[in-house]
Amino acid sequence: MWWRADWVRWLLFSLVCAGGSLGLSWLGPVVPLPSVLRGAGLLLAVLVLPLASLLVPVLVLRRVPRKKRKLAWQLTVPLMAGMAMGFFGTDAGDQVALANRGEWTDAVVVRMDDSGTNHCDLRSVDGWAISPSLSEGDGCEDWVSKGDKLRVRYDPEGLASPTEDRDSDSNGVFLATLFGAAVVMGTWGGVRQSRWDREYDGR
Repeated sequence: MWWRADWVRWLLFSLVCAGGSLGLSWLGPVVPLPSVLRGAGLLLAVLVLPLASLLVPVLVLRRVPRKKRKLAWQLTVPLMAGMAMGFFGTDAGDQVALANRGEWTDAVVVRMDDSGTNHCDLRSVDGWAISPSLSEGDGCEDWVSKGDKLRVRYDPEGLASPTEDRDSDSNGVFLATLFGAAVVMGTWGGVRQSRWDREYDGR
């Protein structure tokens, strides 16, 4: 039956891993959930599912001894693409969350951390803290210092990162490319692993 073919099984597996990484990371900022659930979802999206896309095709080699098992190079693509979708999917979710419930306000920089990637802690002119902090790509540039006033769009739920940008890019094409690459290469690599398992003759 066609649904028992290797390519069908590995296609479904790749869709689950890639779709899970992208979907869970995107949902984190969009759906107000308890922090424990958001953290677990992000861990699955960035680490667990990408690793599964790499390790499961190797572990299902039943006939090949562990010391003789090898890895199809194609499987490195869903690993890297899955991790990237976990990170950039969160940014896309931030933009959707801000578009749905974001509010513009004038804010004051109360602390600027430039020890690595810039992060600015903000407080509204009315005195309440804005969470999370403003990142470098969203307006906390090198020229910003403590006491500066910025016009930002923030999430009242405190989930999505604030931004100064009025016309931010959702990275939709980039995410779609990563998703397609993860599915295609994951399916191809899984089929190769299954073929090696069937053809192993014990030598």
